[in-house]
Amino acid sequence: MRKLLNFLAAFAVVTFVGCGSKSPNLEAKADEPKGEVNTYFKGAHMSVEDAKAKLSDGGFEVVTTFESVKDGTTIVFTCPTLKKEAAKPGRANIAVMKLFVDDEAKTISITNPVYFGRAYMQGDYDHATFTRVSDKIAKAFPNLTPSEDKMKFKDLAGYHFTLGMPYYEDVEVLGEGTNAELLAKLKEYQKGKAIAYELKITDDTTLVGYEIGRGTKRFVSKVGRQNAGLLPWPIVVSGGKATMLKAEYYIAMNYPLLGMGQFAGIASIPGDVIKDLHKPFK
Repeated sequence: MRKLLNFLAAFAVVTFVGCGSKSPNLEAKADEPKGEVNTYFKGAHMSVEDAKAKLSDGGFEVVTTFESVKDGTTIVFTCPTLKKEAAKPGRANIAVMKLFVDDEAKTISITNPVYFGRAYMQGDYDHATFTRVSDKIAKAFPNLTPSEDKMKFKDLAGYHFTLGMPYYEDVEVLGEGTNAELLAKLKEYQKGKAIAYELKITDDTTLVGYEIGRGTKRFVSKVGRQNAGLLPWPIVVSGGKATMLKAEYYIAMNYPLLGMGQFAGIASIPGDVIKDLHKPFK
């Protein structure tokens, strides 16, 4: 209850003061979109196996499949281009894209590389590079349509949900030590059952997909199962630190249509995610 009251108090401050900005949004270059960019591509339902086959035939590498919600499966995939971009300092989160097969709604949803590329690459973003990845997806999955979820392209870099909320770079440090020690702790905790995938990007950087607690992950059904592909939660192990994107940022990026009232309704989730992901490193 206290967390909800604190959130509503912050909302009151925003109402009277307005949204602040930690860093100015980067201006779009000549070849970059001037308007809005969709968060996902939507398509006709298909089986997980058919979706995996299309990804492989399209030149993508399937990293893992994950039951992100009841009757819904996240397929995590990558490609050489994404891994190359993710090898740049602080950019490991862009190493993977997600394809969500919703057996309940009978649809599929695929993350848009241009949308998440701009958000996660910040000033390192190259539009031609991520457009090529987007085109590969479109070729592998014809007849995709843009999602209703979208955001202005110019707002993606330097984005935060509202005043006092974290930016991309405001990560939570979960643990410190050598990379080997941190990865060992993840594998030792609950015998590694919470690890959905482990993707080595460079000798110094590994991206781990981690399953948050059963109670915590229920927020997805509350705010919209159609975007359940945000799970599993990414943990970056690099430079002797294990870090995670703050939930207030990560959820807002995956649910750009989420309103203040809906966010207030899951006010406890950011803290719950941190608790879940801290446990292996205690």
